[in-house]
Amino acid sequence: MTVFGTPIDTIYLIILIAAGVLTVLYLFFGDILDGISEASGFLNPALILAFLTFFSATGYVLEHVTPFSSLLIMAVSVLIALILDTLLNIFVLIPLSSAEESLSYTEESLKGRVGKIIIPIPEDGFGEIIIESKFGIISKPATGYEEGPIAEGSQVLVIEVKNGVLFVVPYENDLHMAD
Repeated sequence: MTVFGTPIDTIYLIILIAAGVLTVLYLFFGDILDGISEASGFLNPALILAFLTFFSATGYVLEHVTPFSSLLIMAVSVLIALILDTLLNIFVLIPLSSAEESLSYTEESLKGRVGKIIIPIPEDGFGEIIIESKFGIISKPATGYEEGPIAEGSQVLVIEVKNGVLFVVPYENDLHMAD
């Protein structure tokens, strides 16, 4: 089969090379296109490029190894590309996007957390606090929420966060149970 005077296997090969080049460019400049996928909700450039790659590679191989008609090969290529693209999205892209979000924290999420003073907080001054999490240790500047100094090694409770500074109060972990 020929399209515009060009054999279909040549078209598959051109699409495959173009999708490969665009995929490499997407690796380098993907942040620009990520805004498009977030705005539209369904036009994910990674999935589109993967579909074109799967489609063209399958079509090219099937044109050379099978005696089937070009229309049947094109239909099978689309079906295989859709299946592989769906699997890629479900088992790779979605888990990766949620894993990336779970490793970060927001300043707002630090409210209510208990930390330890590593640099003492003087009255009307700043010190430093560390907060342990399952992903590591977060170190942030801190100041007292109320008047008075806070000694090194004290446990503190984060009350508020403003401009990257944690406002803390001394925290006493009272484990006594009421009788």
